[in-house]
Amino acid sequence: MKINVRETIIRLLLLFLGLIIAHLGVTLFLLADLGADPFNVLIQGLRLLVMKTGISPSHGTVHMCICFLIVIVLLFVDRSYVKLGTLVCMFCGGPIIDFFNFVLQGLGITQAGLAIKIIVLVLGCGILASGMSLVIRSEAGTGPNDLVAVVISEKSGWRFGIVRIATDVLFVLIGFLLGGKFGIGTVICAFLVGPVAEKCMPVSASLVARCMKKFS
Repeated sequence: MKINVRETIIRLLLLFLGLIIAHLGVTLFLLADLGADPFNVLIQGLRLLVMKTGISPSHGTVHMCICFLIVIVLLFVDRSYVKLGTLVCMFCGGPIIDFFNFVLQGLGITQAGLAIKIIVLVLGCGILASGMSLVIRSEAGTGPNDLVAVVISEKSGWRFGIVRIATDVLFVLIGFLLGGKFGIGTVICAFLVGPVAEKCMPVSASLVARCMKKFS
């Protein structure tokens, strides 16, 4: 199979742009400090489960292990979903969040009142959703946790927004039953990100198409 290097580079650049946008939203979500996102509630619960065996892995270690597990499962289900961009999402997300956290921490969002925090949280979820839609439509790969909803949606034909809500609620439910904690931010994130991302998909697809036509 012949690989178009120029096309691959353009798609990866669009993915990275989407990743930057998405993780700006994630950073705002984290700074609002109103609860972890659904996937990380799951990670919290799984970490507590592992700790009962006497092993004390870090949150990041459990997160990476679960992401690798998702990738392995997808290699058996449909390996076409696992691309170079999937690895980019796995390893670049943390540093991008650290950068935005360094830049934005002086705004005092964490110490702000509840109303301001909710506004920042909703804004962050919207930014996250728009960036995530660009990552998905770049077709260069998607982060393992986002791929769960993408694969189920495409294989079943169900709307992405509904599937995303369902998977996020499932993450929260399992995480909570295992001891993970969630807050109002978790609930807002679970019911907002999927539908907003679905609405942004056509815009992102059009942007990718224009870039491919112009630069390929």
